[in-house]
Amino acid sequence: MESLSSILSPTAVKFSYPMLASMAASAATAPSFSLTSMAPGQRRTATSKHSAKPTKTLSATTATNPVSSTTSTSTATSLPPKKVLVPIGLGTEEMEAVIIIDVLRRAGADVTVASVEPQLQIEASCGTKLVADTSISSCSDQIFDLVALPGGMPGSVRLRDCAALQKITSKQAGERRLYGAICAAPAVTLLPWGLLRRRQTTCHPAFMHKLPTFWAVKSNIQVSEGLTTSRGPGTSYVFALCLVEQLFGESVAKGIGESLLVCLDDDNSRKEEFNKVEWSFDHIPRVLIPVANGSEEIEVVTIVDILRRAKVDVVVASVEKSVQILASQGTKIIADKLIGVAAEFTYDLIILPGGTAGAERLNKSRILKNLLKEQELAGRIYGAVCSSPGILHRQGLLKGKKATAHPSILSKLTNEVVNGTKVVIDGKVITSRGLSTVTDFALVIVSKLFGHARARSVAEGLVYEYPRS
Repeated sequence: MESLSSILSPTAVKFSYPMLASMAASAATAPSFSLTSMAPGQRRTATSKHSAKPTKTLSATTATNPVSSTTSTSTATSLPPKKVLVPIGLGTEEMEAVIIIDVLRRAGADVTVASVEPQLQIEASCGTKLVADTSISSCSDQIFDLVALPGGMPGSVRLRDCAALQKITSKQAGERRLYGAICAAPAVTLLPWGLLRRRQTTCHPAFMHKLPTFWAVKSNIQVSEGLTTSRGPGTSYVFALCLVEQLFGESVAKGIGESLLVCLDDDNSRKEEFNKVEWSFDHIPRVLIPVANGSEEIEVVTIVDILRRAKVDVVVASVEKSVQILASQGTKIIADKLIGVAAEFTYDLIILPGGTAGAERLNKSRILKNLLKEQELAGRIYGAVCSSPGILHRQGLLKGKKATAHPSILSKLTNEVVNGTKVVIDGKVITSRGLSTVTDFALVIVSKLFGHARARSVAEGLVYEYPRS
């Protein structure tokens, strides 16, 4: 079995996720790293002396009792589940929070999402409404294998000002268990708590100036003595997979990465476009994203986050009886409105997120079926990702169109499918493979609506590598 380092090294394989491919390209943007399994308590050592621009990222001290990559699946599953705390607050970056939660739960971790606010429901930095599992106060006496802090503003400030979270995280570091932070959180949250001392650290480029110069590292992922830090929404998969490897071992991290379509075996173009037409409007584009119980949260949140960053008017509508839906990996999301209310308006673009169970429930919504049929008849844009291109196919909306989808359903689409491409556009229909490819999917939509410069600007804010032209 290949190690995670083979997934994350561009010399070994080509990627569907561009930030991974760039990790070893240069110290300024993405040094390579390798986390290998070891016996409990064994210390990983630095491979080179520290410098402001290292050619390699330092290795780390492992959490207690890590699961070796050589451990059999039956043995690993018989162990108590790894407990992970992910705190959220007003203004938390939703892509970072949800990707961390989703990926760690896929790996088998028992993830507790805890609110640092008086209420469980919080509005994230780009407007997504999330519901925590519990309050942070209920976590004070628990022991976690990992505490992972998402970033975002003012989310990182809200985490910093939570005394209960500071106590939990300080104890975590003091007892040499794993902790990590991404985006603004290393500089805004951990630094004031004194938890970055003598540790190489990275963070979002906008906050690098706050880090002690000698210890600041311009890399997408940095591991230093139990602390893992990363740069932003665009590096969230690398961050989450790095945490998975430290908790569960190389083979588990590799398997999760492949299931997320982070690593593919050959060259995969960012997009292919057929029957090109312009997508231009004399108004702010309005986009509808219908959701259901079982919708894939990574896809929902990533698309919403990126489109709202580009100043698109996004409406998230539930096809369930409640605006609250339970996504495929257990994340609770509050939609903006019910589909019946949303159907009173016209949308320039309708996008269907995936998730097998969610797609089935979307397919059963008569209101959504009518909206999609009207969308086609009016010559407006529609699209789907992951398993949801199957919905378009069943409703006859892919007839004569080229499309792609999650590899598991490609054979079920009778139209001419395009395999090995992350995003396929045919006129006014856009599809994607799903999961990690939805970052490119959303950025391609931004490019079609506003031009490449806007898409590149959004990508830079995400710390996501995007072509200059």
